[in-house]
Amino acid sequence: MVNVVVVGGANVDVVARPRARAEQATSTPGTVTVTAGGVARNIAEVLARLGTPVRLVSAVGGDQHGDLVVEASTQAGVDLTHVRQVAGSTGAYVALLDVDGELVGAVSDMADCDLAPDDLDPAMLAEADLVVVDGNLAPATLARALDLAGSVPVALDPVSVPKAARLREVLHGRRLFLVSAGEAELAALGDVDAELVWERRGPDGSTLTGAAGTVDHPALLVEDVVDVTGAGDAMLGAFLHAWLGGATPAEAAAYGHAAAALTVASAHTVRPDLTDTLVRSLL
Repeated sequence: MVNVVVVGGANVDVVARPRARAEQATSTPGTVTVTAGGVARNIAEVLARLGTPVRLVSAVGGDQHGDLVVEASTQAGVDLTHVRQVAGSTGAYVALLDVDGELVGAVSDMADCDLAPDDLDPAMLAEADLVVVDGNLAPATLARALDLAGSVPVALDPVSVPKAARLREVLHGRRLFLVSAGEAELAALGDVDAELVWERRGPDGSTLTGAAGTVDHPALLVEDVVDVTGAGDAMLGAFLHAWLGGATPAEAAAYGHAAAALTVASAHTVRPDLTDTLVRSLL
């Protein structure tokens, strides 16, 4: 059985979308949703819903938001044995969308739920078939995760430009399997050493660079974009699911784009009806 370990953020996503074009310095009628989120947690849920067994290493607060995250992740089939509960508040990602569902800006508050290096199980990471990490990890914790993974393939999503920048020194001289991010995040990471670099460009598609060369992948057309939150997480989770199943990187990238298209057409950060069959229906 495939053994995947995902290490990083688990939080709630608070997403606001206006019903009409918003005006500056005033409120606009719209919708606000609160759902389970966090880059690592989202990737873990995508993998689980597509049929890949996965364990999440993260932390949540002992509050209602923490209960929401635990319940949603458990229902999706994610193994939460290594998710610990802390005394503080569960992390929150608060996003403002425009009327078209595109991101205007966001604020992330994860301070109370930072993982420490000692929170990582050495045997679990060393025995994994794949380790996935996100940029919510403190540099020392990421360094420890990479040390423990050893020769195990490691995929990284740096999450944001500020978080990518703080991980730059940690990644120097380390070899990764895959880095998946936007152009600005990749620039903040610097000259990262990875077998595969997957630059995501939203509706403009993506570029996958590796030993076989550089391949551009178009995004699938989505006529009604509801919410872009979670699209990148869906792309990466789906890519890894397909790659673990024997797909080539190019095939896995196409599969990832299909999962992203399904995600932005939904109001959910991770679609509750996401399945391998549904993703393949778009290919």
